[in-house]
Amino acid sequence: MKRIWITGADGHIGSALTKLLDSKDYYLCLTDLSDCDITDIDQVKQFVRINHPDVIVNCAGYTDVQECEANIDYAFKVNAIGVRNIALAANSIHAKVIQMSTDDVFGFDSDVPYNEFDDIHPKTVYGKSKAAGEKLLTQLSDRFVIIRSSWIYGIGRDFVNTVLEAAEKGETLNVPNNRYASPTSASELAKIIAYFIDNDEYGLYHVVCPGGCSRYDFAKAILEYSGKTDKLELYPVLSDNLHRPAYSVLDNMMLRLTGIEEPVDWRTALKDYLSETGGKL
Repeated sequence: MKRIWITGADGHIGSALTKLLDSKDYYLCLTDLSDCDITDIDQVKQFVRINHPDVIVNCAGYTDVQECEANIDYAFKVNAIGVRNIALAANSIHAKVIQMSTDDVFGFDSDVPYNEFDDIHPKTVYGKSKAAGEKLLTQLSDRFVIIRSSWIYGIGRDFVNTVLEAAEKGETLNVPNNRYASPTSASELAKIIAYFIDNDEYGLYHVVCPGGCSRYDFAKAILEYSGKTDKLELYPVLSDNLHRPAYSVLDNMMLRLTGIEEPVDWRTALKDYLSETGGKL
């Protein structure tokens, strides 16, 4: 039975992956900050020594973009040093590392989807710290997969939840129409992670639900597919948030080149998710 350690197991990706793998033949080691602090090398090494995972899926991270700007050292401690610690511990037992990363590593102005061969240029502390984690992993490990994704939704607080909650309250919502990315279902992302767990594939991959849209179009689709269009007034606005790239649509080029099936397109994935949940919070 393959042993899988999932850090950040209570988050969107960790929860979706746990739900998917729990029905398969795996031994799951699930941790969050209170169980194992990945910034503490001794804790990480001890956990690995005791549990001896075959694959480590690192979903842990400091992801609040504005908080990262205010706490630079801590952002790099979690998103870079934490990855280094996992890589070093994984090397000691020849384990595979699957590292979750982000579209925020891109910062150039563009209107063409980014593929894995495009140069990165993060503008934010969050993006820079995640890019540093990627770099450390590539330097320290030869058995790794780095997965960049974007606008992940599924379980817990996220943009889908925010829109549905506003609709339930009959509120109005201002939504940027000048920020573009690829809305990605956590359950679709989990399927690809499971593939990497089970197969000898390595390297850098973009994994998003294909297609891209603005936040405003995303919000409109959420209301349409949940049957709540008449319950919420949406107002398109221009975002002046300098902490996120305006355009970060990702292209799953490496999935196509290596013959790995892509997730379903973002609209289909969103319909499936809202159908499964009944459009409820």
